[in-house]
Amino acid sequence: MTAFKVLLISSGLAGLGVLLAGCGPAEAVTQAQAAPVVAAVAPPPSAPIAPQTAAAPARAAPEPDRPQAMELRWTAPEPRLVGNRVERPLLNKSASLELTPEQAAQIRQSGTLEPIRQALDGLYAGIEARQPRDIRFRQIGQDWIGEARTGWKVDREASEAALLGAIRDGQPRSALKLVLEAPARSVRWAAEKKLGHLASGQSSFAGSPDFRVHNIRTGAGRVQGAWVAPGQTFSFNALIGPITSATGFQGGYVIVGDTLSTEDGGGICQVSTTVFRAAFNAGLPITERHEHSYLVGYYEEPGLDAAVYAPGKDLRWTNDTAAPLLVQADWDLKAETLTVSLFGADDGRTIRISEPAISARRPAPDPTFMVDRALKKGEARRVDMPAAGMKAVITRTVTLPSGQQKKQDFVSRYRAWGGVFAVAPGDERLR
Repeated sequence: MTAFKVLLISSGLAGLGVLLAGCGPAEAVTQAQAAPVVAAVAPPPSAPIAPQTAAAPARAAPEPDRPQAMELRWTAPEPRLVGNRVERPLLNKSASLELTPEQAAQIRQSGTLEPIRQALDGLYAGIEARQPRDIRFRQIGQDWIGEARTGWKVDREASEAALLGAIRDGQPRSALKLVLEAPARSVRWAAEKKLGHLASGQSSFAGSPDFRVHNIRTGAGRVQGAWVAPGQTFSFNALIGPITSATGFQGGYVIVGDTLSTEDGGGICQVSTTVFRAAFNAGLPITERHEHSYLVGYYEEPGLDAAVYAPGKDLRWTNDTAAPLLVQADWDLKAETLTVSLFGADDGRTIRISEPAISARRPAPDPTFMVDRALKKGEARRVDMPAAGMKAVITRTVTLPSGQQKKQDFVSRYRAWGGVFAVAPGDERLR
C-alpha cells in the first residue's frame, strides 16, 4: 500500500490544516479486455442507508468545525504474464483528503482548489513517484509469473475538474484520472518475445560470517535485473564493477597463495559460482570460467564453482539464443541459500550433465596460520576447513533442435588444502 501524508496550514487557521493519507490495500480485479492508455475510475454509488428503528439512536450531526473527509480514488491496470498468457488485473487505490469547513467554503466561493493546493501537490508527487519498471519474474508454487510496473502521471485538469465538482455538490468521493507510462520491457513485450524461465542455479552460504553474507547480498544485488542481448557476452567483473569499501563491500577472507588474506569483497565468488551454475544448467556457451585453488566447502559439489578475481579471473558466458536473457538473483537469509535464475525464450535445446569424474586424489596437508590481532596469546580460531586435492571432470552435452550436439568437458584441478587457523600476533606457528 502506498501512503501519503501532507499537512496544509490554511490562511484561515493557525494550527489545523489538511491531512492526506493513503488507505486500504489494493484490490485485484481481473479485466477481460485491454485497458485504455488513460485509466480512471468513477466513484461507486453510496451504499443504501438502512432505515433506523425505534431502538437505534439517531446519528449525531457532524460538528460544524470538524474536517470532512473527501475520498479520492484511482484505478490502473497491472499486467502480468502467466505462462504465455497476458492478464490485466486492476489496482484500486484510494486516499483521504480532509477539508475544513472554511476551506470547503473558500473552494465553492472561488471556484478553484487553491486553498488545498499544497495538499494536492503532495498527493500528486506521491502518486507520480511510481516509475515504470521492466518485467521481473516471481515464483508462485511451481509457476513463474512475469510482472512489470507502469509509471503513473496524474491528469491534473480532468482530476481537478472532477474534484471541484464533487466539493461543490457535497459528494464524499471523487475520481483521479491517470496517464500510464509503460516500461521499455513490458509484459506484452515479454509475451511477444516468448520469455519464460530457462534454468536456475543455487548455492548455500550456511555458516558464513556476517561480512561474507553482506558481500553476497551486495554482489547479488548488482546481478539482479541484468539483461543480456542475443549474441552478447555476459562478464561478471564488468557487471559487478570495482569491489571496494567505497562501492559497498566489506573486508573478508580471500585465498592468497597458501593461506587467506583479508580484502574487500570476500565471498563474492558465491555469487559468481551461482551465476555460473544457472548459465551451465541453461546450456549457454561458457567462454571463461576458473575453478578455485582448492575445493571450497561452501560450494559442495566439485567442478561447479567459478572463482573471480579482477582483472585476471572473470566469469563469461554468451547468449546464443534469439531472444534477450534476464538474470535474476534471490537470497533467502533463513535458508541461507542464493538462487540465480535465467529467463528467455526456450529454443528447445536439451542439456545432459554427467556426474563428476574424480581422480588424482591427495590428502589434506597441515594447516596454515594467519594473524588475528583480536586474539590473545595462545588462542587460535579455525577460519577455513581442510580439503583433499583432486581432479574433477564434468561433461555437459547440449543438443540443439537441429540435432547438433555441443559436448564440453569442464575440468577442475584442486590442490590439497590444510585449512587455516587465526592466531595472536607473535605466535610461533606464524613462522
